[in-house]
Amino acid sequence: MENLTQETFIEKVFNFTTSKEWKFIGDKPAIIDFYADWCQPCKIIAPILEELEDEYKGKVNFYKVNTENEVELSVIFGIRSIPSILFIPKDGQPKMVTGALPKVSFIKAITEVLKIEK
Repeated sequence: MENLTQETFIEKVFNFTTSKEWKFIGDKPAIIDFYADWCQPCKIIAPILEELEDEYKGKVNFYKVNTENEVELSVIFGIRSIPSILFIPKDGQPKMVTGALPKVSFIKAITEVLKIEK
């Protein structure tokens, strides 16, 4: 799972410095985990996301953003609670959810928001 910095976020997800309107530039749907190293719920979902990354290999890109290191990204996306998970479909608007979701909820969001089947 790739850790995104502000620079790599702009390159791989969305260039918010040049556009105010959402325009996803990724090559496939993505999930971004906004987390912190000290966050217990973040530690709970980390292995779930790793499993899902294996299960959806080649269909969904999985990324992490450390909210402690990437404060500006956290502010831009209004992160007030972690973990916050951003589901980004190839086309359309992203959807943010917060909290330590069970694996079944992630699968449901991948199917319904990202429009991806296993």
